[in-house]
Amino acid sequence: MRASAGRLRMGVVGLGRLGKRHAGNLAYRVPGASLVAACSPLEEERAWARDTLPEPRLYDDYGDLLADSEVDAVWLVTPSSLHAQQIIDALRAGKHVFCEKPLSLDVAECERVVAEAARYPHLQATIGFMRRFDPSYRDAFDKIQAGAIGRPFLVRSQTTDKNDDDGFFVRFAATSGGIFLDCTVHDIDVARWLLGRPRAKRVFAAGAVALHEGLREFGDVDNGVAICEFEGGKLAMFYASRTQAHGNDTHSEVIGTAGAVAIGHNPRANRVEIYDGGGIRNECTPSFFDRFEDAFLCEARGFVAAVQGDAAGAGAGAGVCGHVAASLADALEATRIGVALRQSLLSGQAVEL
Repeated sequence: MRASAGRLRMGVVGLGRLGKRHAGNLAYRVPGASLVAACSPLEEERAWARDTLPEPRLYDDYGDLLADSEVDAVWLVTPSSLHAQQIIDALRAGKHVFCEKPLSLDVAECERVVAEAARYPHLQATIGFMRRFDPSYRDAFDKIQAGAIGRPFLVRSQTTDKNDDDGFFVRFAATSGGIFLDCTVHDIDVARWLLGRPRAKRVFAAGAVALHEGLREFGDVDNGVAICEFEGGKLAMFYASRTQAHGNDTHSEVIGTAGAVAIGHNPRANRVEIYDGGGIRNECTPSFFDRFEDAFLCEARGFVAAVQGDAAGAGAGAGVCGHVAASLADALEATRIGVALRQSLLSGQAVEL
């Protein structure tokens, strides 16, 4: 298995809307990586890879890609229900593995992955909580660590997407795990990261179907709110939405005993302000990938740096791209809280953890 010598030979698995973005980054924008293989069961996605990527070996079966001795690491952008077993299969095949969130929709499956990964301490296994790599979130984390707001005790965080009239999220609802495991899981990880990784004690969630009636069939909502109580008297408040008119609006606020820090309250696409008859305004980031484009790139560079034995993030992952990825234990805790939020939403009762 190659480490510091040469480029890390990557295989991307899953070439949907996010998989294509990751594949492009790995192929053209991560100096320490070489995208040598791609896998999808769909011919149209393999055709895209054939036309767009630098001559990767193409597979329609994940097992065949894992058997490729020229692949050092796999990058999984597959349905959430497949993540746990695919991570385990990659580790058993001797591959480093990066997997998009969540680790799993099932807590027991998360625990199984954590236990299996402990058998392979020489292999990197990383879950894609990319906000830890966002320059603004990282700067806020550093300021909190330096004591800028005293002792942090409360996080307010939201993930809200622009409304999709095509109904993608309704079709996705059967396998997404619901709005809290699909969207709020990022806010959960951010809250724990910024608060010092406390364990959750109790959660309560509620939701509404504002526009997408088809979600009711799956016990899901298009707008949800939640409160999470952590050990040590720390708190988090979450809001998730599929129905925003103005675009992706992801922001967080951390309140401490001596101040507060806010990240991204204005979801501006750039620094341009428009003055017209309607007032003064700015354009917003249309999607989560536009908002976190730099973070996705930094997490890829950080993963490659970590595999190459540079956990501090020097070289390809230097500076804001330092390796600060969530551990498998962090991902397990995020799923544990997300599952409890879904249980609370369905039952209408607080859930003790």
